[in-house]
Amino acid sequence: MKSLTSRDNPFFRQLIKLEDSVRQRRAVGLTLLDGIHLISAYRLALGPPKTLIVSESGCENMEIKRLLAERGVDVDLVVLSDVLFREASPVKTPTGIMALISIPPAATIPVHKDGKGERGEPFCVLLEAMQDPGNLGSILRSAAAAGASDVYLSDGCADAWSPKTLRAAMGAHFLLRIHERSDLVEVARAFNGKVIATTLKARISLYQTQLTGSIAFVFGNEGAGLSDAVLRATSEQINIPMLGGTESLNAAAAAAVCFFERVRQMKKIPRSVF
Repeated sequence: MKSLTSRDNPFFRQLIKLEDSVRQRRAVGLTLLDGIHLISAYRLALGPPKTLIVSESGCENMEIKRLLAERGVDVDLVVLSDVLFREASPVKTPTGIMALISIPPAATIPVHKDGKGERGEPFCVLLEAMQDPGNLGSILRSAAAAGASDVYLSDGCADAWSPKTLRAAMGAHFLLRIHERSDLVEVARAFNGKVIATTLKARISLYQTQLTGSIAFVFGNEGAGLSDAVLRATSEQINIPMLGGTESLNAAAAAAVCFFERVRQMKKIPRSVF
């Protein structure tokens, strides 16, 4: 166990850089998890983290004590003063524990059913220029809950492994293969199934579309939508019917509606249940 109280410590300076900089995270292949839930989700899927970082007051928390007791002999433990921990933490109200992890390559994520969705049919998500980390994390969380295996992110998307995206996804990263800086046109053309985009101009409703086969859903930037090149690479374009006066849905909300309509169809749940 190491105790740090100085801002000049190289390890502390590394934590600050990892919290602030996508370039730094990508350069060293590391990121930070904040809180017991994310750390536990990572351990369950991928094993122990490289390092656990705990605040002095966090050492007195019973849940944190239990997690530390189970950390394993190969996991380093660093205790920061409460002041330093607050500076290094990516959240406004620190939880008392963080973990330093290696960003896992997509191929190492143990997705369910051998990388296939329900009934063994491929189900993936393509995201173009999704710039808000909260929206991106929410989409990842819904995708994992609905049984997706792979998510492809274009250039211009928020960093999938930023602390903000990780918090919004609540452990979904460790259930999905996430492919950053992907050529979505190539991915769409290579996909052996329906590639479906949601657009306001589409005439076909989500609820008129069969979603029980191999499906790739495509969603675009919160403001600009999908580029023409990506739209041309899709096989179907649909809309989500709305009864109120709202012009459109938040990207994360639209994605969740689409994902769980697919779940409903796969499970053969009649709409009358709702």
